[in-house]
Amino acid sequence: MIDRLEKEVDMLERHLQVLRMVIENEPIGIVKMSNETGYPHHKVRYSLRVLEEENLIEPSSQGAITTDDTHEFVGELDGKVDHIIEKLDGMKLDEAAEVEG
Repeated sequence: MIDRLEKEVDMLERHLQVLRMVIENEPIGIVKMSNETGYPHHKVRYSLRVLEEENLIEPSSQGAITTDDTHEFVGELDGKVDHIIEKLDGMKLDEAAEVEG
């Protein structure tokens, strides 16, 4: 159960790293992103597809570029991550529950 969550968090981390690279280096292509991140081309390509489906990037002839929605997403991201962290913190079992359970 927790393993699946950890895999999702790892994938989200990759998507955000790819988005960060697009924001900082646009336009940027798959090969450069793969070389700089160490992720295989197919994983970078998948992240780009996910980001494109979310309308956070779009393809251009020179490589991936940001969209009008990117800035708003980035502005809201920290708050959303903080909210998820709070939820996860609320799921922790305290020592008493661990001892009793």
